[in-house]
Amino acid sequence: MESAMTLVIRDQLVCPPTWFASYRDLTLYCHVLLHLDIVLESADADLYYRWIKPKGGMDFIADIVRPGSELGTRLDVTRATPRTIVTDRIAPENVHRLITAIRSLAA
Repeated sequence: MESAMTLVIRDQLVCPPTWFASYRDLTLYCHVLLHLDIVLESADADLYYRWIKPKGGMDFIADIVRPGSELGTRLDVTRATPRTIVTDRIAPENVHRLITAIRSLAA
């Protein structure tokens, strides 16, 4: 099945106060059930790769891309484009809201 869109996650959202298990839940759901291509946006790919790879954080991530190089729906800490979902963290209390917002933009 082809991807309907790309979800771009800001690198800052894989660090605390994000709960890493919630980050994994979100990326699993978006990849498996919504069939999205997911990329992590970072100016320092090596640093973030070394941080998340051993924890399984790259399991549902297609690539780490440079800031501004990928189009799609964004999960970010600030509104950068019209298709941006703003959050300060990925945690148990907001995963459902984030998935609902991502699903509505994917429709």
